[in-house]
Amino acid sequence: MENLPKTLEYFLSNPNAATILLFATIIVAMLASANVRLTFSRYDKVRSARGVPAHVIARQILDSNGLYDVIVEPTRGKLTDHYDPRRNVVALSESTYNSISVSAIGIAAHECGHAIQHATAYTPIKIRTAIFPAVSIANRTWIFLVLIGFFLPLVPGTIMINVGIAAFSLAAIFQIVTLPVEFNASRRAMNTIESQGILDRSEQKGARSILNAAAMTYVAALLVSLAQLIRILAIARRR
Repeated sequence: MENLPKTLEYFLSNPNAATILLFATIIVAMLASANVRLTFSRYDKVRSARGVPAHVIARQILDSNGLYDVIVEPTRGKLTDHYDPRRNVVALSESTYNSISVSAIGIAAHECGHAIQHATAYTPIKIRTAIFPAVSIANRTWIFLVLIGFFLPLVPGTIMINVGIAAFSLAAIFQIVTLPVEFNASRRAMNTIESQGILDRSEQKGARSILNAAAMTYVAALLVSLAQLIRILAIARRR
């Protein structure tokens, strides 16, 4: 741990090294994304023994948790599955909705996990929902604030840059809060799959693989954000 401040200071003092760190994390994120697609494709070819479509499984999970008011509906695209708390909808992508594959069922169970989180007032998802509006604004504005700051005189420019950095930091905090939300949803999904016998033991391994691969994309995204923050701070120091 003692080496951590020294390592951080090295990158903060060397914008070029910080840029290399950023590119390295971007590569990691690309690999994580590719791994999700490969893992999904692999287990999308494996049909579940029960042969029940993912949308029916989703309905079963929601009903077993008393969430009769949550709607399950199809949405366009591939791997565009999500839970929309505003509409109270579990939206399953075209590649998931009618599929009986292990991948599809794992993903459907994961999205139901998010619905259950909202219903049970899971603390991290409450925090994420609360800060989301501010994060949306921060994501759209931080780069402009930082760029404008570099063209202003020293004092107002520094203030503007710091505001931009604070905005970007909020986005990074959002991703930190997202990690327990996603890991918890996957854990709920696997517990449900096992307890309700939705998949047999050999199939459960595939569902766990796709959920773990998806979770790593959130870890990689956080690493990219932290590396970007370090790079911005390093460049701001040289101003």
